[in-house]
Amino acid sequence: MVKSLWTSAALEKALGGKSSAGFAAAGVSIDSRSVAPGDLFIALAGPSHDGHAFVADAFKAGAAGAVVHKSGKYPGPVIRVPDTMAALTALGAAGRVRAKAARVIGVTGSVGKTGTKEMLGAILAAQGKAHVSQGSHNNHWGVPLTLSRLPADAAFAVQEIGMNHAGELAALTRIARPDVAVITTVGPAHLEYFADLAAIVAAKCEIFEGLTPGGAAVLPLDHGFFGDMERAAKAAGAGNVITFGVKEGADLRLLSARVIALRTEVEAEIGGQAVAFSLPFVGAHWGMNALAAIGGAIGAGADIAAALDALEHIEVPAGRGALSEVPCADGDFVLIDESYNANPQSMTAAIDALAAVATMRQLFGTGRAFAVLGDMFELGPTAKALHAAVAAQLKAKEIDRLFAAGGLMKAAFDAVPEKMRAAHAETADALIAPLLAEIRAGDVVMVKGSHGMRMDRIAAALKNPTRKAE
Repeated sequence: MVKSLWTSAALEKALGGKSSAGFAAAGVSIDSRSVAPGDLFIALAGPSHDGHAFVADAFKAGAAGAVVHKSGKYPGPVIRVPDTMAALTALGAAGRVRAKAARVIGVTGSVGKTGTKEMLGAILAAQGKAHVSQGSHNNHWGVPLTLSRLPADAAFAVQEIGMNHAGELAALTRIARPDVAVITTVGPAHLEYFADLAAIVAAKCEIFEGLTPGGAAVLPLDHGFFGDMERAAKAAGAGNVITFGVKEGADLRLLSARVIALRTEVEAEIGGQAVAFSLPFVGAHWGMNALAAIGGAIGAGADIAAALDALEHIEVPAGRGALSEVPCADGDFVLIDESYNANPQSMTAAIDALAAVATMRQLFGTGRAFAVLGDMFELGPTAKALHAAVAAQLKAKEIDRLFAAGGLMKAAFDAVPEKMRAAHAETADALIAPLLAEIRAGDVVMVKGSHGMRMDRIAAALKNPTRKAE
């Protein structure tokens, strides 16, 4: 029998509404297409879609009950509230409060927060009942949705928390109430909405506003604004600051991260003790993310040795650095799938990883490096210059071919040497045919761009090279 997550009585108390009939829910959903039998369906009303139109579909899929704010006849038990978005927020807060024993770790940063979150989830799942936010459920609905699904008896919870504007992260962290707050790093992302890097740092430091009294802050010691982060954490009541980086004095110090075959071999010092472990990712940035995750686990009271063992076997999140060897004529090529999102920092790290893997392949006489890059969004007036700057790194790393998608990435395409220019198109889909036509055995292909560019379509086509471009 599936244990109930919420009873209608508990929901009435959390939401301040009255249920039309008693029921028990085993899960929470805001999308009628993904409702599982026994779920509570919350009918959110947005600018493009209104969940109230799909309540009947949710019940048909097996929903136990629904939360609504519009009048009407519904084919199952409903709890009526003034506003369903406010109800979701309240339910998330209630889920966090009732999980009294759970140690909650909040993760934010301009780069690496999803990968770090996944690493933390793998570490903590091996040491107790862990609840981890799915995908990038890190915004105004994703955070409360994740917390509404938090089992009351969880030992750990890992919540990614994101933002685009000042004040957003503060509101979310007050719901999550993290015991440990991790900042992976802060870079020039979302410059469209901030005056400068200092303003972005200040916005990321809002995560400390929800930190439980005496909680831990895990911070990048190498960052130029480390002092600002540390001061913000202590001012918010952090009782413990855990640092990671390459600088001497870091609590978790990265000594080396070397790409060998299709893994990254990491050497580090943790608390002055030498450790070594292997990650199924490529790139020094993954070594740094791993140290951030270990720092978060330490802050939550986890065992270090068990944490290192868990990292050896972690599954790579889709679109965030997953490597695969794809069969093609006379052999295979390597795909580095970084297609989920991009900003200048993560783009630099991904190109470095491409170059590292290509160098390894070249030891065996193969290894042309293909960069398949899409526009990076939300960079404001600096967007064209930041895209043009990508060309310098491509040249420095001796990348062989550039396939560029979007009007902004054309600045990089135009700035690289002619022999490097493979193809430019306005859309990702339009690059599929020329890319498939040029790839041959031994090549290394890295795909990256902002989520809205849909570079994942290219990655999907490459994983199935027999597919014809649409």
